[in-house]
Amino acid sequence: GVFLLLTSVVPLPEQPVVALYGKDVTLNCSFSHASPFNLSDLSVFWQLTDTKRNVHGYWEGHDQLVDQAESFANRTSLFPAQLGMGNVSLLLSRVVVADEGSYTCFVKVQDYGSAALLLQVAATYSKPVVTLEPESNLRPGDEVALTCVAYGGYPEAGVIWQDGAGRNLTDNITTSVVANEEGLFTLTSILRVVLEPNSTYSCQLINPLLGEEGNAFVTITGQNIAFPPVALWVTVGLAVCLLVLLIALAAVCRRKIKESCEEARREGTGNGRGGKQERWLCTYITTVLYVLTIHW
Repeated sequence: GVFLLLTSVVPLPEQPVVALYGKDVTLNCSFSHASPFNLSDLSVFWQLTDTKRNVHGYWEGHDQLVDQAESFANRTSLFPAQLGMGNVSLLLSRVVVADEGSYTCFVKVQDYGSAALLLQVAATYSKPVVTLEPESNLRPGDEVALTCVAYGGYPEAGVIWQDGAGRNLTDNITTSVVANEEGLFTLTSILRVVLEPNSTYSCQLINPLLGEEGNAFVTITGQNIAFPPVALWVTVGLAVCLLVLLIALAAVCRRKIKESCEEARREGTGNGRGGKQERWLCTYITTVLYVLTIHW
């Protein structure tokens, strides 16, 4: 807290006061006085250091709030029972993001003193959620986008992406924040990676004031991954080769059968009933092979 020796100015504390959004916080300020004093002689004045807006006033034995900034209305109070002991701390209720900043405590009894302290506001983010785009028909070697989203936090959190081996992937991310009406952030971080089978990726949020806030994991298993492209091309290649071989074989067979049929005709083997059947069979087989060859 801040301790005032009247007639001297106490420097800004090294560590700021961190207040949780929506909660109450006490801005500590106290002073010592060489001799007992009457509360009617005490004047306390809290003010925003930069804008000089009035936060809370006390003199002539009671609170003086006529000039209080509207944003602090019904949210500030001192500790009346402890004023005589030199405790002039300010209780600020229902903290909002806009309360963040430097506050100066002014005190006067017979002498005058002042000191300042820094208030920082922190709000916890929701548990991060990781989604995958696209969700299906994935193949090793595809580029996928992993999106990590968390909301309702403050200030802007850092994001650490890692793979299953613990390698840092932060160089491949794009992170953005959008503030709502209360000043709280929705954080979106997108990681683009080249897919590997059975891969695990994690998104970790680090609030600079509260530390680690949450982790989210996504594991891409074989169920999400379609037929591998390498195996697919090998299969297509084999099918084409087989088709070419079948076409060549059909062409050779057609030519051989045609030659055999023509030879049979020349030798006069087709004069009888058996010859007619053989000529018909030759013509049928030749026609079928011709059709197959043309269509293939």
